Amino acid sequence: MKITLDELRAWVVVVDTGSITAAAEQLTQTTSGISRALSRLEKKLQTTLMHRTTRRIALTEEGQLFLEHAREILRTVESAEEQIAQRREIPSGRLRINAATPFMLHVIVPLLNEFTARYPLIQLELNTDDVVIDLLEQQTDIAIRIGELRDSTIHARALGYSKLRLMASPEYLAKYGTPASVADLANHRLLGFSQLEQHNLWPVWQREGEFLPIAPSVSASSGETLRQMAVYGQGIVRLSDFMSREDCVTGRLVPVLADVTRDMHHPIHAVYYRNVTLSLRIRCFLDFLSECITQRGLL
Repeated sequence: MKITLDELRAWVVVVDTGSITAAAEQLTQTTSGISRALSRLEKKLQTTLMHRTTRRIALTEEGQLFLEHAREILRTVESAEEQIAQRREIPSGRLRINAATPFMLHVIVPLLNEFTARYPLIQLELNTDDVVIDLLEQQTDIAIRIGELRDSTIHARALGYSKLRLMASPEYLAKYGTPASVADLANHRLLGFSQLEQHNLWPVWQREGEFLPIAPSVSASSGETLRQMAVYGQGIVRLSDFMSREDCVTGRLVPVLADVTRDMHHPIHAVYYRNVTLSLRIRCFLDFLSECITQRGLL
């Protein structure tokens, strides 16, 4: 038994207007169409809902009972439709964002006060992962991905490119010396990734046109862990500008081999699934983040 909303609506309007003819006019349908809807409804319920005469309609006991349920169902559907319509006009609801720890800490978190002031009804849920996640499995609305995209089933908005440089703390360089050439790196502690081997290519050439692959002296799964290790004098590290900008300003980290550093960028995208219409809260966050990155040079 599958009762449709159209059948429920026809039944309630017939009761409220007192006739099939009046209900047909109100719903802009034919009287035969309304009559068939009522017949289908009674057949599905296997009961008589009303007695019809040429002058009036009288509800049976079962009809009176079912009427209250029908009204409640229609009220619930109308309320849900109204709430969805309101959300299209006023961004609200929970927004789940996933990003690698460094991007979350150095780009997104500093913008939160401004975003929540602009969109107070959006409830943010921030999660960090240093590996690529499944958006549906993790119930994520937006994921920030650094590097080339390989999943063709998702939609993406390009946010920009992150330039990569070699950095070390002044304390480390004072203790172990500053490398003057790429070959000198062999005599230094190199900090690299334990899981993402593609991130252990450094933006200097081992030979013409070939970036330098390193074997880390110390490795970690998180770029933020590597940054902290470099700040505390553990070695030389490859970092994105968005991670090291503040450290450079304060002098906690300084560039290494800047004169031979080659151009190496990682594309950064916001990715999301899109069925039919992108929800307003997702669009608001994407527009806000793109605006801030572009106007303030955050990458």
